[in-house]
Amino acid sequence: MTTTTTGAEVELAIGGMTCASCAARIEKKLNRMDGVTATVNYATEKAKVAYDGDVSVQDLIATVEKTGYTAREPEPVRSEPEGDDETARADDELRPLRERLITAVVLAVPVVAMAMIPALQFEYWQWLSLTLAAPVVTYAAWPFHKAAFTNARHGAATMDTLISVGTSAAFLWSLWALFLGTAGTPGMTHPFELTIARGDGAGNIYLEAAAGVTAFILAGRYFEARSKRKAGAALKALLELGAKDVTLLRPDGREQTVPIAELKVGDRFLVRPGEKIATDGTVVEGSSAVDASMLTGESVPVEVSTGDPVTGATINAGGRLVVEATRVGADTQLARMARLVEDAQNGKAAAQRLADRISAVFVPVVIALALGTLGFWLGNGSGLTAAFTAAVAVLIIACPCALGLATPTALMVGTGRGAQLGILIKGPEVLESTRKVDTIVLDKTGTVTTGRMTLLAVHTADSTDEAEVLRLAGALEHSSEHPIARAVADGALGKLGSLPTPEDFANVPGLGVQGIVDGHAVLVGRERLLAEWAMELPEHLTRAKAEAETAGRTAIAVAWDGEARAVLEIADAVKETSAEAITRLRALGLTPILLTGDNRAVAESVAREVGIAPEDVIAEVLPQDKVDVVKRLQDEGRSVAMVGDGVNDAAALAQADLGLAMGTGTDAAIEAGDLTLVRGDLRAAADAIRLARRTLGTIRSNLFWAFAYNVAALPLAAAGLLNPMIAGAAMAFSSVFVVGNSLRLRSFRTAN
Repeated sequence: MTTTTTGAEVELAIGGMTCASCAARIEKKLNRMDGVTATVNYATEKAKVAYDGDVSVQDLIATVEKTGYTAREPEPVRSEPEGDDETARADDELRPLRERLITAVVLAVPVVAMAMIPALQFEYWQWLSLTLAAPVVTYAAWPFHKAAFTNARHGAATMDTLISVGTSAAFLWSLWALFLGTAGTPGMTHPFELTIARGDGAGNIYLEAAAGVTAFILAGRYFEARSKRKAGAALKALLELGAKDVTLLRPDGREQTVPIAELKVGDRFLVRPGEKIATDGTVVEGSSAVDASMLTGESVPVEVSTGDPVTGATINAGGRLVVEATRVGADTQLARMARLVEDAQNGKAAAQRLADRISAVFVPVVIALALGTLGFWLGNGSGLTAAFTAAVAVLIIACPCALGLATPTALMVGTGRGAQLGILIKGPEVLESTRKVDTIVLDKTGTVTTGRMTLLAVHTADSTDEAEVLRLAGALEHSSEHPIARAVADGALGKLGSLPTPEDFANVPGLGVQGIVDGHAVLVGRERLLAEWAMELPEHLTRAKAEAETAGRTAIAVAWDGEARAVLEIADAVKETSAEAITRLRALGLTPILLTGDNRAVAESVAREVGIAPEDVIAEVLPQDKVDVVKRLQDEGRSVAMVGDGVNDAAALAQADLGLAMGTGTDAAIEAGDLTLVRGDLRAAADAIRLARRTLGTIRSNLFWAFAYNVAALPLAAAGLLNPMIAGAAMAFSSVFVVGNSLRLRSFRTAN
């Protein structure tokens, strides 16, 4: 257990929160403690607490528990994946809610049907309704009743209070009407009498309201909980990127494959071509090109040799390496990035749910109105039954059935339409962010560009044929595993269709390749490789090479038969749709900023091509710097969206007000993002923001009408003029309106 320390920090896992106002209440209680500063995130169910003085972690936990919730210290970020344990634990936590939802739906449907369809009202239908509704209002609705009790103890009111009071009032009044009134009489029916008239309520039951509202709102809670359980998936996806096993080199020269957890600092391990580097370390033998783009965003593979540092989870693209481990477990760069993602998720302000904000005012007003109605009719000499009928009618009509549909239906239709268009929206909190964003930060590699090296241009010497250059250079590079070599080979194959097989091939570490192709002695690589064979590039090829490098491209030389023949330009190509996407994002009122780990020349070249100003380019940044860039923009008062696809973007995606992950990228980025763009087309980012804003607008209008119908009926209920069919019709009409309004989202189209 963490001990008391001046200026210490702790992260607590909070249990029992049902809405954003629960998080606010815990935060307020913690911040009232001397020397404590706390932020509580409803979405991730965690509290980040800084404390000093005489406060201990046990004191913090005790304060949370006194507030009516649970708290514990979460397990630290692990250096290896936990397998399926975390998934099983999340399923266990969701199971009770799923069981309550199934119970509510199965039992509530016939109750609602019998109440609304007179043809189904047989002689003792009301007693069957009671039998079916009782488990819904007691067992299925228990989380609402429990939360309402907790809220009441602390003088607060939320959506849970409204649901609990409304469903309890409807159920208890129905019990009174059945056992003590006239509603239990055989043959009692609820006829369609859409008239406003006074009545004592002794013959009315409201079981369908109690059961229906419970089922609807449980459905919304279940789907929200499922989405919330994925908050930690970004960490799991990050840790999954690491190698699972490692080939150790024992002092006696033996090779032994062991689980990564057994690796220790100082151990030497073997990394073959194509394998992941097991952990952070230093190369002690061999040379190769390492593809670190997943972690650093650098599109060009990094050449490493003896003495150079390498990072765990990067890929050995070339030769055999022997590495000595310098950091293992939770100290590796991968584990540190996982902590960055977690910190960013916990630091993001939880979006307050609109229903809870409205309920905080609406619930006390309704309860006061119900009590006022009861007092007025009692004081007016109308009798106890009539007074209670009017008061309970106020509570029943104030529990809006449509409110349970307002968010889930719009989300269901909006997310369904988004899925058809290749846009995945994670939950309601995401939508509020889309309304406010004014700046969009774009990762370069894999987002604006294709993320793979491509042959862009061929510059030839006088009297040299381009096809011959591609044929000879492509044939030689086809035998290499280096990513730049693959770009040359793929480019040559794309234009020629087939390539000859080299008669001889040799890799020259750090310089290039050489060999015999169709009787020609061919060299492909750096200019230094040609110099070793006493060959120089002609002046115009030297100039082409310099211009390519100024533009941030990789230039390689080609020579055969003792003469320099060509310069090839290799770069990470810009996607064809990126420039159009930037135009669309600007039309939505967003300022695009290009962010990359690549060098500035490369970044500015890409920015010019897609229409981003040089002052909006931020280059040569490490993963932790990406988070800092997003924070700096937020500190300037901007609301920031971030689009990325790599592991190095995961923490920044989580920190941003709105994270958009390219679906063609890594699992870590996708899990850390709020929206996933399945198509891998940057134009989808503009479509995603438009769809999310449209869905949010639909939810807002749904919430307005869900309350408006009920608020309009409140005066009738208070006047004692509301009969069951008026209440049922108002509730049904508001629900139909909300569903119809949500279905309009199916007409959403992408911009042409």
